[in-house]
Amino acid sequence: MKAEKFVPYSEVSFATVPDKSTKFWRRFWLWQLYRFVVLNLKMMRIVVGGHS
Repeated sequence: MKAEKFVPYSEVSFATVPDKSTKFWRRFWLWQLYRFVVLNLKMMRIVVGGHS
């Protein structure tokens, strides 16, 4: 059995660079608005469920 060694600050230590479509969806305001509403509905479901 061979132990893997990780070297700090090597190529595998850093996050990947986002591609073109990822950058688009992160900046697309309509998608962000949709995700905002979905997240808030999930939070409201938890809050309302805790107060009943």
